[in-house]
Parts: sequence; structure tokens; C-alpha cells
Amino acid sequence: MKYGYAEYVLLFKAISDQTRLKIVDLLSCGEMCACQLLDNFKITQPTLSYHMRILCDSGIVQGRREGAWMYYSINGTVIENISEFLVEIKSNHDRCISKSEENTNCKCKC
Repeated sequence: MKYGYAEYVLLFKAISDQTRLKIVDLLSCGEMCACQLLDNFKITQPTLSYHMRILCDSGIVQGRREGAWMYYSINGTVIENISEFLVEIKSNHDRCISKSEENTNCKCKC
């Protein structure tokens, strides 16, 4: 696991909104300027800026300024870390949290 649970919570919260999830999906096609993203929604520019701030603060999206324009792209490293975490949860039974030393005091017969 490359992040702790707290960091994953922030990442999952960032994409738990329908608009932000759609933004990430749109950016999977490549870098887009804010005006291109805005064309895909019925929201105002300040609302888009709010969502982009959350996505950028989480690290899922990267922004770069070119003159008066803001361009956004997906941070592939962060997306890969999320993907690896989900695969690990699904398949890594040796790392199972219930087998940690903290949970060895279980009195049940499981």
C-alpha cells in the first residue's frame, strides 16, 4: 500500500461526486482546458473551479496555466496507486487486516 487509509479516503472522496467522476472520465481522453470541460456540463465556471480544486488538491488531477488558460490532466501515478490498492484488497489474502497482530485476540471460532 503506497498511501495510508487517510490518504485513500481523500482520493475516494474526491471522485465520489458525479460531476468530479465525469471530469476524471473526460480527462482520461487527454489534457483539456477548463473551457472544454465546462462545455460538457450545465454548471458555472466558479462551480467548475470548485470541483477542479478538490481534484487537484487530492492529486488525482494536475493543472497547468498557459497564459489566461488553465489546462488539466490526470495524474497517472495517483490513478495507478488507487488501482493497485483496489486490486490488493480484492486479491492479497496474505495481507488481510484480520490477520494482523492487533487482531490476534479474537475469541470467536472463525
